[in-house]
Amino acid sequence: MAMRRVLLLLKPFDVYPPRLGAANGDNITSSKILNYLDDRCRVHEETINHCKKIIQRKNLEWDIIMRNNLSHQIRNVDLVITIGGDGTLLKASHFLDDSVPVLGVNSDPTNLQEVEEMSEEFDATRSTGYLCATTKCNFEQVLDEVLEGKKNPTELSRISVKLNGSKLPAYALNDILIAHPCPASVSRFSFRIKSKSLNPSNLVNCRSSGLRIATSAGSTAAMQSAGGIPMQISNPDLQYMVREPILPAGDNININNKLMHGFVKKGEFICVYWYSQEGRIYFDGSHVFYPIRNGDVAEVASDGPALNVFLPEYLLQ
Repeated sequence: MAMRRVLLLLKPFDVYPPRLGAANGDNITSSKILNYLDDRCRVHEETINHCKKIIQRKNLEWDIIMRNNLSHQIRNVDLVITIGGDGTLLKASHFLDDSVPVLGVNSDPTNLQEVEEMSEEFDATRSTGYLCATTKCNFEQVLDEVLEGKKNPTELSRISVKLNGSKLPAYALNDILIAHPCPASVSRFSFRIKSKSLNPSNLVNCRSSGLRIATSAGSTAAMQSAGGIPMQISNPDLQYMVREPILPAGDNININNKLMHGFVKKGEFICVYWYSQEGRIYFDGSHVFYPIRNGDVAEVASDGPALNVFLPEYLLQ
């Protein structure tokens, strides 16, 4: 089917910290850092304008919206183009089913040499675009390939969650985190792996700072930072890790530690029994969450509707 209706979803310009003055000439207020932040906004705006000009030259119907203004399911379009980074693509994913593909544009890719040169002054990391297939430089080339049917989207699995038997109205492309809302509080829970055809695994009892469960797309994000294993992007399995577990001392500490990290195969689900007074189930970060309370049971599986994403070539190799 020919793509004619396009929605541009944009990262806002106010994602950087405000310019708060500081006594004693704190380094955070140095003109170099402020100029750097101004430059990030400028580059982002230049990318948006560049992409808009290219789209205007095509035979397309298109509309534009800031990601913070997105509040309803995206319908009646053939393609969503996100301009920002992975965060903007993740935002779009929460309003998309498997009928509309998404193409990510990293508006301000990180310059590794710049990061190294500035490391003693400030963090010069720019926009993360692991799932973004294009930048300003190759946007028109990739867009033409998409419009001409020469580039196909990849189906990425998403996480679904049932809470006490009722499915929550959100899906995670990267990961979910089940944890107490206060990071200084202990999360108490147990879990086991279940399936329809096999006997359940042994129950694992935990006191920790929460449980993270990631898709293959999310395995290179927070999961990998915590010591997880990167997965092939098309792998439908889930990977779980107990965050900062409080393990008993003794001869069995290595055995207990191995239980804190593992995989949930396709067709299986992880059943989480929550025993803290408060808790939250976070979807792809902190913005989308649902409460979980003492005695609740959450069932987590990779059977959410797939998301069709045009991926960068290196992820497909």
